[in-house]
Amino acid sequence: MRLTILINGSDPTVNHDYAVLWLDTEERRWSREAHQGIDLPPWGELRDTDGVTTLCAPSNDAPLCTLRGLHVDRKQRVSSAEGSAAWTAVKARAPATGYWRLQAVDRQPVRAETRLFDN
Repeated sequence: MRLTILINGSDPTVNHDYAVLWLDTEERRWSREAHQGIDLPPWGELRDTDGVTTLCAPSNDAPLCTLRGLHVDRKQRVSSAEGSAAWTAVKARAPATGYWRLQAVDRQPVRAETRLFDN
């Protein structure tokens, strides 16, 4: 299953920073599809623990971004459509907070033309 989420700063009417991400719950990977201001790498690994989804760089356990309230259970049910987000602002090298929102859920298997996530 693939989720499309939008991450915004705490007040999107003033701060227009955002990131659009695809989360592949089967591969346990994520990819950045679009962004401005929220500078995450092009892809990485995801972990889901106790209702918090953590986005990490490839082969690294240190969290780049946390999405509170996002959990996908074994029956592919998504726990929430929105929640709080936290990440480190790259330019300021300071913690930043905002919100995530579920934009789309694709329950069909996705077969990519090329495998971005191959090691």
